[in-house]
Amino acid sequence: MTAEQQARRSRITPEREAELYKAVLDLLREVGYDALTMDAVATRTRASKATLYRQWGGKAELVVKALRQQKPHFDEIDTGTLRGDLHAMALREDDCHMEQNSALMRGLMVAVHANPDLLEAFREWIVEPELSGLDRMLRRAVDRGEIRPDNPALAYVIHMLIGAFATRTLIDELPPTQAYLASYIDAVVLPALSA
Repeated sequence: MTAEQQARRSRITPEREAELYKAVLDLLREVGYDALTMDAVATRTRASKATLYRQWGGKAELVVKALRQQKPHFDEIDTGTLRGDLHAMALREDDCHMEQNSALMRGLMVAVHANPDLLEAFREWIVEPELSGLDRMLRRAVDRGEIRPDNPALAYVIHMLIGAFATRTLIDELPPTQAYLASYIDAVVLPALSA
């Protein structure tokens, strides 16, 4: 981030930024990505469109940063064991938020493929940081001797985790929950990594 961008960001307090992000996510849940407009965000938050564009550049960046802000990061997790880290990751959100976010993410996945700017922002602000954090978590487990460094399942951990989260509603017609994810980690992810 350039000094000029940082100066612009500093005009909005962290409390105001959190308020704006909450409003964006509320609107996103109400109308979906395609129908969400900067006008609607400005009206809902009593902010000027100029401020929103100056601060975030556009709808894609604003939406993705709102998602990123409300999501605890992998880097905040280090329990000393891989099982502990993965379970702590599953407990980052309560079941209510997990259900809301699951529905939100299902809707966004359609929008991501139809909007190149959203896809780019999503990769930069969500995918890459999550992959980097998960990679550090797995490297710590390798360093502790919990996983063999040549275990082929290492390349698929993120796919397993996203799959568990995303397919729970599709297959079981139930939202993902903390208990479900913890059970999935113990039954699928950890056995694959210990092979």
